[in-house]
Amino acid sequence: MKKVVYGLIFLLAVIHQDVWWWDDNSLVFGFMPLGLFYHALFSCMAAGVWAMAVKWAWPSDIERWAESADEQGGDQ
Repeated sequence: MKKVVYGLIFLLAVIHQDVWWWDDNSLVFGFMPLGLFYHALFSCMAAGVWAMAVKWAWPSDIERWAESADEQGGDQ
C-alpha cells in the first residue's frame, strides 16, 4: 500500500501544475474562478492522500525506536 500512496503523491505533484486553466476566465457556481476551484479540490485530494499516508505509509519502526529511546532515558 505504501507504493500506492507514493504514486498518489507523485500524481499530485504532477497535476498541481495546472497550466491548462491559466487563461480560462469561466466561473464555477457563478462566482468562483475555475483555477481557484481546481486548487480547492486539489487541497481536498492532498488532505485525503495525507490521511492515507498516515494510515498506511507511516514509518512505525522509527516511531517505536523513538518511544523505546524515551523509555530508556533518551540519548544523553
